Amino acid sequence: MDDAVRHLARTHAPRGTYIGVLMLASLFVEAWDFYSIAFVLVFIREQFSPPPLLLGLAAAAVQAGAVVGALLGGWLTDKLGRRLMFMASIILFIVLALAQGFVTSMAMLVGIRFLLGIPLGADVTTGYTYIMEYLPTGRREVMGNRWQVMFAAGQVVCSVVVALFLVLGMSHPLLWRVVLALGAVPAVIILVMRSELPETAIWLVRQGRFREAKAVSLRMYNDSLDMLPATDIEVRKPGVTEFLTDLRRDPIRWRASVYSWIAFFCCGGEFSTFGFYIPVIFMMVGVSSLVGISLTTGLVWLIAGVAAWVGPAVLPRLGHRGIGISGFFTVIVGLSLAAFALYTGHPYILPFAAAIMMWGHTWAVTNPLTIATVVARAQYRGVAGGVTYVFNKAAVFLGIFLFPSVFAAIGQANATVFVIVFPVTGLLLAIFMFREVYGFQLD
Repeated sequence: MDDAVRHLARTHAPRGTYIGVLMLASLFVEAWDFYSIAFVLVFIREQFSPPPLLLGLAAAAVQAGAVVGALLGGWLTDKLGRRLMFMASIILFIVLALAQGFVTSMAMLVGIRFLLGIPLGADVTTGYTYIMEYLPTGRREVMGNRWQVMFAAGQVVCSVVVALFLVLGMSHPLLWRVVLALGAVPAVIILVMRSELPETAIWLVRQGRFREAKAVSLRMYNDSLDMLPATDIEVRKPGVTEFLTDLRRDPIRWRASVYSWIAFFCCGGEFSTFGFYIPVIFMMVGVSSLVGISLTTGLVWLIAGVAAWVGPAVLPRLGHRGIGISGFFTVIVGLSLAAFALYTGHPYILPFAAAIMMWGHTWAVTNPLTIATVVARAQYRGVAGGVTYVFNKAAVFLGIFLFPSVFAAIGQANATVFVIVFPVTGLLLAIFMFREVYGFQLD
């Protein structure tokens, strides 16, 4: 069994790159939902006039749901299979995304957005198991780190669509409903494209389902896995707590996992407190008109998209550690420049500061989830991705929900300085705790 898993981990499936891109495509959907709410919150407030905390909860509810989805989805994808989970999660997302367009109250919107976060959190963890199990060592890290390309693409397209609707004169009560519900459109396309993908051969091997594993391997790798018998066997199912016990046996894997958890939390903190509120900050300090702010924000995300492509391209040379150090340091530079602009009343500097910050953030955030799933054994890979994703989503939820109150309490400039604690923590971890695991493969 172990020989078959190691063999598959070194073998490139002819359609591996296509599968990787298809799995990452769900990040486009998440980015659309995640950032569209930032653009339309002002219109939701116009219609329902909610108290500030309830408005913040409407934006953050998806992240709370994603915490549940990541934990539940990570466990279920190891227990029930990768294919079942990614099909179920994308179908549930389509239904709930459309439901957002028909809510009649803020309470209903908050409830639906919380439920919407559950399939989003589950889908990301499942998608990463597919990438780690269909691409060989080295290529899977590069593909896994490219998730920010899809994220940036979703945010750029969302920015342009909102600007287009504003130019066309769409009424604000209709605009926010259409924008939130539109996330179902790319999700339907992804569902159709995913429908013909089989279960991963590695998961089937670990379940002792050798006959199915051999059939899938022959179809996807043109390899019949002759080292396996042609009959199925009973395999003991490991408990969830064994995941941590297994990691702690290997100091390199344990340090890599701890780094991925804390670094992902720091990335969520720096983004949800500044990156998420970029259009709001631009509006508050008068960077441009409403349409101009949408387009400027789209340009910032376009730059982030370039960073998302460049980072994985240089990963083989810099390694995960080099990407983390460079990314967090650049975030510190961008946030420092933004704080200077806010303190001195120079709003025209803010778009440049935001672009620098987002370049660094895009590099720093690309690899924690990849690192965690690379160093995890196949039988724990879903749980590993789920646990790691929880750290990010918990930080994002708290940041989106609470940061407007921090803004109001200490001011925009002081709040921006406060955010710097996140990249500083990530930088120190990358320098002093993390040990390189690029190209890592379990014995």
